[in-house]
Amino acid sequence: MKSYTNLKLETRGHTAIVTLNNPPAHTWTADSLQALAELVRDLDADRNIYALVITGDGAKFFSAGADLKLFADGDKAIARAMARRFGEAFETLSAFRGVSIAAINGYAMGGGLECALACDIRIAEEHAQMALPEAGVGLLPCAGGTQNLPWLVGEGWAKRMILCGERVDAATAKAIGLVEQVVPTGTALDTALKLAEQAAKQSPSSVAACKALIQGARANPLQQILPVERERFVDLFDTQDQKEGVGAFLQKRKPEWRNG
Repeated sequence: MKSYTNLKLETRGHTAIVTLNNPPAHTWTADSLQALAELVRDLDADRNIYALVITGDGAKFFSAGADLKLFADGDKAIARAMARRFGEAFETLSAFRGVSIAAINGYAMGGGLECALACDIRIAEEHAQMALPEAGVGLLPCAGGTQNLPWLVGEGWAKRMILCGERVDAATAKAIGLVEQVVPTGTALDTALKLAEQAAKQSPSSVAACKALIQGARANPLQQILPVERERFVDLFDTQDQKEGVGAFLQKRKPEWRNG
């Protein structure tokens, strides 16, 4: 199996499990960010993969974000290169055609939380802590944090976390909409895999179309996106999955998706 810097890849059925593996805190490097983008593109090309689950190795850290030592010299060229790598990695993750689930198994700080924000769904273990503390060290979240967080939690809580540096625990994260589910310690991955199995029962072609439309609602006025929604519905009639899905329902059997 192909290797990716500081990432472990495993597949179970139609689900890819990506484990962040740069101990002790699974910080991101230029190489691991490039590897994540490459990995997600490879999964996009694998028609047998319907879902992606990302988690951290061990019981303490999901990811602590970037290693601040990279920015200690104040080198703008390094800062620009890292910002570009972060953007490419997490935008590629966000655009993954299937369902992406973050199994937050511990601390998710800075670029670690931004990685989770780039996923479709977030499941946090009850001991997890989440924050975007960049402004406290003279920086800002440059990997989607200032844009993705307000969509989930609203402007007020986004400002509390980003402008005031407020760290939230799992229970608070659930209450404000930052995560969709809180589970006991050590169970986030299994919970995410069960959800991925549910996603695999859906038509992959339909999931990809629906996901694009849901995310498109952020940037498009309702009167513009509604006609597109109707067109994407009709476009599905060009897929094998549409024929298989309707046929299986009428024949009272489970569908066999072809992802195309």
